[in-house]
Amino acid sequence: MTEENTGATNAFSAADIRHMRHALQLAAHARDAEGEVPVGAVLVQGEEVIGLGWNRNITLHDPTAHAEVMAMRAAGEKMANHRLTGATLYVTLEPCVMCAMAMIHARLGRVVYAAVDPKTGAAGGMFDTLVDERHNHRIEVAGGLLAEESARMLREFFRARR
Repeated sequence: MTEENTGATNAFSAADIRHMRHALQLAAHARDAEGEVPVGAVLVQGEEVIGLGWNRNITLHDPTAHAEVMAMRAAGEKMANHRLTGATLYVTLEPCVMCAMAMIHARLGRVVYAAVDPKTGAAGGMFDTLVDERHNHRIEVAGGLLAEESARMLREFFRARR
């Protein structure tokens, strides 16, 4: 992955790795406990985890119940605010357009994702929604953290479904 085709930067800290590993655990939970596509998300404000999420759209019969949205919903409740200004979202798969727009509206500060989604990714995988300069809010994007672990989990999930 290059910065020019994703709009992403790739400087990761020990905290970034720790939070992404947590997101991968949530993705495994989605797969194992609920039969969902294994995507997990951890939302952090400063040093505090303020929201957790995993895919639940099948379980909840809700097309908007993606991991990222579930984490933002939990954080919004915890913080008693629909604005999550400056928070960092860690997610195991590049966000889709729906999730990207929710992140922009929530005023997140940074999104770190693992695997690229070449079919529906909104940070350069398919679309450039997350990094589009026409939006009234800018989010820093970093992609590729623990990408192979996430991609392997997704490949195995879909291989088992076929």
